[in-house]
Amino acid sequence: QVHLEESGGGSVQTGDSLRLSCTASGGAPNDFAMGWFRQAPGKEREFVAAISWNGKNTYYGKSVEDRFAISRDDAKNTVHLQMNDLIPEDTGVYYCAADDPDYTDWVGSVTGDYWGQGTQVTVSS
Repeated sequence: QVHLEESGGGSVQTGDSLRLSCTASGGAPNDFAMGWFRQAPGKEREFVAAISWNGKNTYYGKSVEDRFAISRDDAKNTVHLQMNDLIPEDTGVYYCAADDPDYTDWVGSVTGDYWGQGTQVTVSS
């Protein structure tokens, strides 16, 4: 059983940066492609970013593609989401997910074999 744990959320001001981390246990580092999703109050969960099992391919939602960067450190079983130039619309609970290593249809989807509990990000103006 794979366990995912997110960290790094918090309350920031518009224009600030945050770095989220997702640490996985119970599986080999390259067993999964990894993704980040978010859910704002009263809205559906949406795709944010994803990275392939080998780190060679990254995928981004349109609203974050110029501001966020996803990376993975397989030595530490961790995936990071660097979020820059945060705006209030980025507010929400951010979830980490693990999927099949061959999965590539991330953009616009909400998918994951395993999910973390989420970490809150609040951006105030």
